[in-house]
Amino acid sequence: MLLELHVRNLALIERADVEFGEGLNILTGETGSGKSIFMGSVNMALGGKVPRDMVRKGAEYAYIELIFSVDRDKAAILREMGVSPDEDGTLIISRKILPSRSVSRINDETVTLGRLREITGLLLDIHGQHEHQSLLYKSKHLEILDSFAGAERLERRLGEEYRRYCGLAEAAESFCADEETRRRETDFLRFEVDEIEAAALKPGEEEELNRSYRRFMGSRKIVEALSAAYQAVTAVDVGEARKGVERAAEYEEELEKLKDQLFDAEAILSDVAHEISSYLDNMVFDEEEFHRVEERLDVIHGLEAKYGPDEEAVARALEERKKRLLELENYDLLKQRAERELEESRERLERLCGELSDLRRRAAGGLAERIRESLLDLNFLDVEFEIAFRRLEKYTAHGYDEVEFMISTNPGESAKPLGMVASGGELSRIMLAIKTVLADTDQIPTLIFDEIDTGISGRTAQKVSEKLAVISGSRQVICITHLPQIAAMADFHFEMAKEPKDAKTVTTIRRLDGEQEIVELARLLGGAEITGAVLQNAREMKALAEQTRGRAREKARSRESGNN
Repeated sequence: MLLELHVRNLALIERADVEFGEGLNILTGETGSGKSIFMGSVNMALGGKVPRDMVRKGAEYAYIELIFSVDRDKAAILREMGVSPDEDGTLIISRKILPSRSVSRINDETVTLGRLREITGLLLDIHGQHEHQSLLYKSKHLEILDSFAGAERLERRLGEEYRRYCGLAEAAESFCADEETRRRETDFLRFEVDEIEAAALKPGEEEELNRSYRRFMGSRKIVEALSAAYQAVTAVDVGEARKGVERAAEYEEELEKLKDQLFDAEAILSDVAHEISSYLDNMVFDEEEFHRVEERLDVIHGLEAKYGPDEEAVARALEERKKRLLELENYDLLKQRAERELEESRERLERLCGELSDLRRRAAGGLAERIRESLLDLNFLDVEFEIAFRRLEKYTAHGYDEVEFMISTNPGESAKPLGMVASGGELSRIMLAIKTVLADTDQIPTLIFDEIDTGISGRTAQKVSEKLAVISGSRQVICITHLPQIAAMADFHFEMAKEPKDAKTVTTIRRLDGEQEIVELARLLGGAEITGAVLQNAREMKALAEQTRGRAREKARSRESGNN
């Protein structure tokens, strides 16, 4: 069950800490008090979509934490799925919501949203405000029936075979070209295969050729630069300059120093010219090899322009064309094989669809009767409930069945499709009945109902409250409501409210005790003005609800013992 909920900096919630209990937990509050934010926080913690601007203004991030307690059987299932609750059965699920991303964790281990939803689906089931509208769709009827029938494993096998069948059908459809078209394609593919194979590309060849090409281009530039440097050095006539200075030094001793400098310069330039000449003599530039590298690179680049951006892509293109060429050359044989494999897959798919359909039909009667009984408990005075089957013309990933819930709420009238008969309030009660039946099947420990009372009042509301009391006798129920009949049944009653704080509005949630609970019931009964009579009415309603709750749960236990 869900032990605690902790919320930080989410929309109007600055801080909320709630400790839930066993049985029926009720949340009430004025319209706009933040009940939808509460539901949203739980949904987000379980991997739901995060709406924009959910982080409270001024906060760096929002944080939601759910603390569960799981029994030994559930803990064993979780361990098989790679999740290990603590020794006392505690499991902590959290989600940190940042402006640009979110991080989800199970017991401090980061998990994907898909993984999170897979795990939490075993712990908690949420019925949102508008989920009952999904009953208008036949696909939802099939989903409910499969859940009741325990068809998950068979459906997975069927889904795998269906995907295989679709792939084989697509392959078989590819064998539809006429002979002339096949001949033209064969000739063109053979040309492309010959072109690529003639090039005889080797792994890493392009990279090696590029290195050689860069070296050749560097060598050519070195030769050109050194040749220019040699010409410049040898063009300088330092010897003639030295002779001129020597003649002048005969008349001026101070020029002797300059004469020595020119003598050194002449020796240096001579050495430089010699070094450049030696380097040029030792350099080898193979013009023929350079052209070979250029031509080979042109071939490779040409293939890459046609078949892919690199050598690996060209190699893949060759294998693809050879494979297709082989198919065309063995067209008739491969076509027969594809048709045979498709037929074999169709037969397996037909068999699995039949097995799943049989399972559904066996379960349909029991589900319909359980739902009918539950609807009678919810103030449907005279109701018939059936599940109709129709075979689809094509296979689907869910088999070939189309199922539809049929209902009659008036004596003497035949059952008609649910969407044609049920009102909004009736749909809400029907979904509650279905949730009740499925809860007994899947043993999910915590159920959350968000305004399951939509469209109902009076005696019907009382019946819904009794049904919630029965369900909460064997599992934890958390319910958001605005009806006093339901709120009075609470084992634990919480109030949500908006309050001003530091020039801001915040949403708070608190558990009500004793007189506080009576006052909240009086508000639900009497509106803005709470008189003494309304308070007395609230006390009587609470006392009566506690008696009714006890009787309803005892009756349910007796019925369960009798069934066992």
